[in-house]
Order: sequence, then C-alpha cells, then structure tokens
Amino acid sequence: MRHRRGALPVAVVWLLVSMLVGCADQSVDDRVGGQWHGAIDVPGAPVRVGVEFTGRYSGVIDIPAQQLNRIPLSDVVAEPDQVEFDVPDVPGDARFAGRLDESAGAIVGDFSQAGQTFGLTLNRQQVPPPARPQEPKQPYPYIAEDVSYRNGDLTIAGTLTRPDTTAPVPAVVLVTGSGPQDRNEEIAGHRPFLLLADTLTRAGYAVLRTDDRGVGGTGGNLNQSNYADLSADIEAGLRYLRGRPEIDPARIGLLGHSEGGFLAPLVASRPENEIAFVIAMAGPAITGTDIVLDQSTRGFTMAGATPEQVDAHRAFLTDWTAALRAGRLTKADRLAETYNRSLPADLRAVSEPLTTQNTPYMAALVSYDPAPALAALRMPVLAFFGSKDAQVVAEQNVDPMRALLAEKPDRTVRVFDGLNHLMQPAYTGLPSEYESIETTIDPMVLDTVTGWAGERFPAT
Repeated sequence: MRHRRGALPVAVVWLLVSMLVGCADQSVDDRVGGQWHGAIDVPGAPVRVGVEFTGRYSGVIDIPAQQLNRIPLSDVVAEPDQVEFDVPDVPGDARFAGRLDESAGAIVGDFSQAGQTFGLTLNRQQVPPPARPQEPKQPYPYIAEDVSYRNGDLTIAGTLTRPDTTAPVPAVVLVTGSGPQDRNEEIAGHRPFLLLADTLTRAGYAVLRTDDRGVGGTGGNLNQSNYADLSADIEAGLRYLRGRPEIDPARIGLLGHSEGGFLAPLVASRPENEIAFVIAMAGPAITGTDIVLDQSTRGFTMAGATPEQVDAHRAFLTDWTAALRAGRLTKADRLAETYNRSLPADLRAVSEPLTTQNTPYMAALVSYDPAPALAALRMPVLAFFGSKDAQVVAEQNVDPMRALLAEKPDRTVRVFDGLNHLMQPAYTGLPSEYESIETTIDPMVLDTVTGWAGERFPAT
C-alpha cells in the first residue's frame, strides 16, 4: 500500500533513498570526470541514473524516479581502468564497479545490491526521461488555482481545479496513499492525481488535491500524525469547499487511493460530514497489520528467503506490529534493530525500509481496521482493484470489500484485469515497473470513474 516508502521494498529503485556526504579529493582524469548517464538494467524496469565524478575520489548521483538530486557517493575511484563507487547507508551494499571503454566512449560495469547484480553502462549523452503521454499540458480548459486553508494551527496547501462556470458544480476531494505525498501523488515520474484531477475537471467536477503533512506548502509532520489528525485534514478540506460559492455543498465526494482508501471511507462514515459518494482506488478492505504482513512476507519470498526464514520473518512482523498497535514504539524499534541485525544483507535490504519506521503514523496504519467504516457507509460507493496489484492484492481484498458493502443499495466492486497498484497495465505488477510503464492510469479506469460518477451526480 505504500508508495515511496513501504510497499514491497525489494527493487533497486526503492532502496536508493538515504545518502550521506562524501569527502573532497584530488582532480580527476578528464576522460572520466564530469557527467555520465545510464540505466541500471533491472529486467523489465530499468532505473535511470545520472552520475557526476567531481574529483578522483568523489562524485554525486541523481535518481530521477526517486526525485533524488546530487546525492554524494562514497568510496569513489574515478580512473580510466577503475571506476567504482558506493551509495552509502543503503541496505544491501549498493555498489558499482566498472571501467572506461574508450573505444565505446562509455563506462561499463555492474551495479550490485542485496545479492543481485545488474548491468550498468554510463554514457556522456543524457538518457531521455520516460514518455508520459497522459501528462496534462497547459493551457487547461478550466480554472486551476493554488489554495490554502487551516486545520487549527496547521496550514494545508493544494490545488483546486474547477470548470469555468458560474453554476455550482459537484466536487471530489482526492486522498493520497501512504507516505509523504505531494498533491499530485508523484511517484516514479508519474503524477496520477494530476491526471485524475484533469480528467474529472474536464468532465465537469471541481477537484481538490493537497500536499500531505510536511510536504510542499502543508505544515506539520506526517510521521507524528495519527488517523484522527489525517481525518481532520480531510474534513478541513470539506469545510473549505463548502465555503466556496462555485461548489455544490450537497454533492462532494471522496476519492482515496491505497491508504487513502482507508481514510476516505473513515471520513465518509461520519454522518455529520455529509459525503455524497466514495471512490476507493486500490483501497484495502483488510487491516493495516494484514497488509504489512502480506507485503513484507511476499517481499522476503521474492528476495530468495528460505521457507524457514519466511516463517521467522512473519513471526517477527507479528511481534513488531503488536508492539506498534500497543503504542510501544521503543519496543518496536528495539525488536526491529535486533532482528534486522541478524539478517543477511539481501534480506535486511527488504526488511529495514519498513521496520525502521517506528512512528505514531506507522502505529496508526497497522492498527487500522477498515471494516467498521466500510460497513457504516450509506452513500454510493465504487471500489476497484488491479488484478496484478502487488501492494493491495485483489484476491485478499475483493471478497471482504463486497461483504462489507453488501447491504449498500448502490455499491460497485470491480477488478481490472492486468493492472497494478497505480492502475497501469503491468507485466509483474511490482513497484519496480512503475517508472518504465508509460501509462499513468489506464484509460478504462478513468472512463469508469467519470462514467460512474456522472450517472449518479451529473455535472450538468
């Protein structure tokens, strides 16, 4: 269910996330110094990188998919017959080793991490960014304005898009997935919430999308927040919209993606919020603990763990999540530190990115059971999943979702064949594919969302 930071953290692109400063050094050979570009050859999901050798023993790396720029490298050797560097403090000992091939004008070698090795060829010519054919381009045929409002002492910043009309229109509030997301929910070069907002606004709806706590123009600290805090942020957005004369206050719905599929029904289940409809895009119908157990256990299996190691990992996760649910964050941190230290490097690279997040926010996520809120919904609900989603697995969530919504007079639960957690057409469904897939959201999903909403709350 996590995007930038927690769902199946087994791919190279997800592990290059925590770098330290390198050291100054001597001048570098002109044949090697300067900027180089390439793509780590992860099968089916190449990871673009840019490397600049600023000295004989220093350099920096860019990883566009993770929005990382000029991150210092360590243990750098930049000589024609020996080109090496480490990406420090990254689980799995991320390292490149190669040499300059002068006849090809390229640095050729291997990038290794967590016991896996991938080819990496660096060239002087910059690798073009992946195509994003669905990215909305200005000028827009509607009004887009940056907005801000308050939730108590907290400032929330976002963008409101709305049709250029004087008549009050229905509105949709977008609720992001887990982790520190910006208003566009940007991940791997895709901006799915920008696309959703554009699609819905062209269909006649106003759309509010906001930065999460601690991101962009929004204050606060997401890691120190719980679901009461995050629900209150959504409710502040509802109040803001109902104060706008361009918005029909009786026709405001919520669309939550991933963890947003936890929070949107939670807010909508409170009658005083008067939500008109709910759309859950890959929103879980099982507990946060079950999601974490499933994701992390599957990640261990994919990393090559033995059955005994998988069983031990699940036992550890059971104890760790129990400590979080009990509010014993120090105990959870101690359990994770001891356990992770016992693992080989490749399995530690899978476990650490998740289990070192011993925060009130993580405690809220693993403690949450969506069943009461889903069962309490009394408005039209659309819930949909991707059959290849490796983060919120359809087989585990569809039947519980249908059962919890069974008494609703207007509920639709659907599975889109071949789509992943972002609703992209996928091969494996793993997060490592996100960047290499050009489609941001499959058009049939966009059509389903606008068609379903349009039948119930027409914009005109």
